[in-house]
Amino acid sequence: MSRVVGADVWKKGWIGVATVDGWIASIDAYETMADLAGAEPDAEVIAVDIPIGLPIAPPRPADSAARHFIGARASSVFPTPPRDVLEAGTYQDALRLSRKRYGVGLTAQSYALRHRILETDVVARSDPRLIEIHPEVTFRALAGRPLAFSSKSWNGHAERRRLLSGVGLSLPDRLPDAVGAVPTDDVLDAAAGAWTAGRYAAGEARSLPEETPLPGFGEVIWY
Repeated sequence: MSRVVGADVWKKGWIGVATVDGWIASIDAYETMADLAGAEPDAEVIAVDIPIGLPIAPPRPADSAARHFIGARASSVFPTPPRDVLEAGTYQDALRLSRKRYGVGLTAQSYALRHRILETDVVARSDPRLIEIHPEVTFRALAGRPLAFSSKSWNGHAERRRLLSGVGLSLPDRLPDAVGAVPTDDVLDAAAGAWTAGRYAAGEARSLPEETPLPGFGEVIWY
């Protein structure tokens, strides 16, 4: 049996969707990425919707390639800041540093994710099972075309849920209380990660950038 996990950030930590041989096996919430990875010792791959591999200087080629691939929904790919920017004490300090040292601004969304990015960086350096995904890249691949609706909208939820069901990942109408409060789009994104994780485990995943990456650490988005 092949067990894999897709993971997405939400306001209280992480949501993980595990599949076994392509079928949903469990949906659980975790406080940290270390907690998630530790709770899944049998998972072959953990596909994470967070940057893995911080750039020496922006932009990361993977981010640029993902925006091009997604097309109309390119704004969902936040530019990944370098480590020194993420480690700045406040958003204003990080913004000033980014402008002075790299000549670019910094989105509040990117800085708000700094703790999740840095904690994942620590885990990924010692756990080669972690790979980076972006759910909108995965959904674009599943659809074979740009998606019609935002992931935050009712129609967007339905569109993405249909795509997942089409590859055997049918999410239940009701989740256990422990994860039932997780926003719908985060659960869908974690399930999309599980699909990519399964493809990666089977040697079928593709990468952005499209060139086959050398073995090593990060800066590749898989789908």
